[in-house]
Amino acid sequence: MAAPRFQSVGLIGKYGDPGIGEALARLTEELERRQVRVIWDAASGALPTRGDHQALPRERLGEACDLVIVVGGDGTLLNAARTLADAGVPVAGVNLGRLGFLVDVSPDEMCDRLDEIFRGEYIEEERTLLHASVQRGGETVSESDALNDVVVHKWDIARMIDLETSVDGRFLNTHRADGLIVSTPTGSTAYALSGGGPIVHPTLGALVLVPICPHTLSDRPIVVADRARIEIVVHNGGHSQAQVTFDGQVNFALMSGDRIVVRKKPRALRLIHPPGYDYFHILRAKLRWGENPQR
Repeated sequence: MAAPRFQSVGLIGKYGDPGIGEALARLTEELERRQVRVIWDAASGALPTRGDHQALPRERLGEACDLVIVVGGDGTLLNAARTLADAGVPVAGVNLGRLGFLVDVSPDEMCDRLDEIFRGEYIEEERTLLHASVQRGGETVSESDALNDVVVHKWDIARMIDLETSVDGRFLNTHRADGLIVSTPTGSTAYALSGGGPIVHPTLGALVLVPICPHTLSDRPIVVADRARIEIVVHNGGHSQAQVTFDGQVNFALMSGDRIVVRKKPRALRLIHPPGYDYFHILRAKLRWGENPQR
């Protein structure tokens, strides 16, 4: 198979990070050396000032590019994924902090990795996203996508909330808990893992429902098919008691009676990894599996 040609590459940098400029400048120089058109995300911080480069809003960046490189951490990529998935553009991540689950190219090796990517030497994964809507009085009052998770949870109170959950129209449980996490396989190593949920390999067609601090100890996480339609009804609430959060980045206040409908998004994120990418190696590194406890 002939190596793909990425003629236009978008660059997204972590917003508000003053140290991002050097990495973006290096990437821009490397891409220009390959005679690639560079398009910057208009909302990114510390964009290089030299040269005559186009800057586009995030909503248009994916449609204008053959590849998007996200420079920052997992949070930066989560934010970008919700916008870029619909465009179907492949996304690669350069990690400026600690090793990430999603951004796995270090700044020291990014130029070599660019060579491999432009030779067509990379691993591409499709990562499931969620689409959730909030129904109030028969109308949609909020909606968003999520790559990691959709979380319904309490806030500003020290008591539990009641959440009635159904899967494909069939009643599952009424959770009396601090909240409920609906997670993709990608998000199974995030908040869902902290809540006691299982680690799900990112290639599996599954979703995980994890209650947060449930009152009943038998209220356990459950794994369902990713084609399932999940509905969560808030039975006690008000603007000061419950909210829904998408990837921990987008929030919406809920009222009693609100219905949150969660489904798999039709379009997946195309995530690019360098050759030799090993999901289990990242798990070992992040979770410190196999370390000698006496060291």
